[in-house]
Amino acid sequence: MDVNEALELALERGETGISAAAYVGGELVVNVQAGKVADRAGAAAVDETTLFPVFSVTKAVTATAVHLQAERGLIDYDAPVATYWPEYAANGKEAVTVRHVLTHRAGAPQMPSDITPDRLGDWDWVVERLAQVDPRFAPGTVNAYQPYSYGWILGEVVRRTDPAGRAFADFVQEEICQPLGVENFWLGLPESVEPRVAELHTRENIYQPDEGTLWSEAVPPSVFFTPTLYNRPEVHRAVIPGAGGIADAKSVARIFSLLAGRGEVDGVRLLSEKRVLSLLDPSPGLGELDETYRTPGVPTGNAGYSINLIPFMAPGGEGKRALCQAGAGGSLGWADVDTGISIAICHNRMFYAPPEPPLAALGDALYEAALAAR
Repeated sequence: MDVNEALELALERGETGISAAAYVGGELVVNVQAGKVADRAGAAAVDETTLFPVFSVTKAVTATAVHLQAERGLIDYDAPVATYWPEYAANGKEAVTVRHVLTHRAGAPQMPSDITPDRLGDWDWVVERLAQVDPRFAPGTVNAYQPYSYGWILGEVVRRTDPAGRAFADFVQEEICQPLGVENFWLGLPESVEPRVAELHTRENIYQPDEGTLWSEAVPPSVFFTPTLYNRPEVHRAVIPGAGGIADAKSVARIFSLLAGRGEVDGVRLLSEKRVLSLLDPSPGLGELDETYRTPGVPTGNAGYSINLIPFMAPGGEGKRALCQAGAGGSLGWADVDTGISIAICHNRMFYAPPEPPLAALGDALYEAALAAR
């Protein structure tokens, strides 16, 4: 099935708007759009200017920022977070290391219980409150996925180790996006860009966690991942480094091309090949129960990215050496370190494990098109 056929199939299966792209090395070989920016009559067509919330795909960009600082000798993965952010040692978290956070084994995935949509945009308030969280588990002992807190903890470590003292969003723009020529990846969307963002929706009932569960503490009901919340302009303007990126597929795939290129794209080297390949090493506890979601653990590599995906989301099938990250509702960033292929899919219909995954064939088609272009 070619890319256009896969796009049509995705729309037939319930997708509304899609942006998809693939790179081979530094060459953009696929950049396609289909569908509408909203699930309503008369909505405009998705085009090359349309942007989409990408949820946890953002985590891969935040992890890349950490690896840049490690490359520069400014962060040691196995040093306590409190080495760089002393306040984080509060309430027994002094042994939590940067690697524990990267691999979702810090043991403290909770968010402040009084978080609100407005407070998502208050960086200082969030990190001050996260420093006071009581750990649920000893660090390094269990998988406990950090849907939100992952980004602020690592983002604050990057901010505090940055000799220029930049805000995290500025660091990402200046140290990742600009060197790679990425124009449309945003943490903290400018108000002038708001009209370009596609409207999220879902046709399924979104299951929300039961009150009192660790999941409900990690993603409190007031900020649960729903179209209603993530269609709000004030949430788009917030810098949410674990789940708040807004982008097009071309930009996401370009960032992942850095990983597919083993740290280098178009003569721009940001990470060493040795470091990128080390990220493929499985983390301790791979496949064990995740205490946040009460499901098998997120298949993370040694330092921040997924190294496998559920079969219906893995481009070209399983078994590849890929660094990747999926986002709530089905967004995807993916990089194959052996072929140099990177892939991204952005869309505006959030789905949760449908019986006929509407985007599975698209990932495979992108991969085959990129292979043919090599």
